[in-house]
Amino acid sequence: MTQVRLALRALVCCTALAFIGCRDRGPVAPEAGIAMEAAATGGSHGLLPCRPLPYDSTTVRVGPGGGTIRVGKYGLVIPPHALSRPIDITAVAPTDSVNRVELRPEGLTFDTPVALTMSYQNCAQYDVTKGIAYTTDGLLILSYVPSRDDVWGKKVTGRLSHFSSYAVSW
Repeated sequence: MTQVRLALRALVCCTALAFIGCRDRGPVAPEAGIAMEAAATGGSHGLLPCRPLPYDSTTVRVGPGGGTIRVGKYGLVIPPHALSRPIDITAVAPTDSVNRVELRPEGLTFDTPVALTMSYQNCAQYDVTKGIAYTTDGLLILSYVPSRDDVWGKKVTGRLSHFSSYAVSW
């Protein structure tokens, strides 16, 4: 897909999400400081505003037998046979006003989906289902990942088919 098409799709998606974001959420609005930070970093695009977590990064070699990677309050489970050869995987959890993770090498694809679990305990408590969004480095949402929201545990798990940047969404 050309970059112009991708940019146009992102613009249309962001515009639609901005209209959706204007509806009344009632008494569950986030704390004022969190909401203002989120607006400055893309929170109005459907990313859940959060208090920043400490920076964390890890690199782990994972092969055909699969493995688990923990970075900050996030976990990545790579099932057996998802990879055909051993590869060094880097997970970075930047300090930001949204909970996000960067998974490298970018574009790495899997033979079977991997599971990314992200906590949102430090985030605004909107009374809506949370999910995981595939984002640009600038936090524009490109698409939503099939996700399952664990409301009681305040974490969401999504199925990824490739590595890139991901963030907790609402």
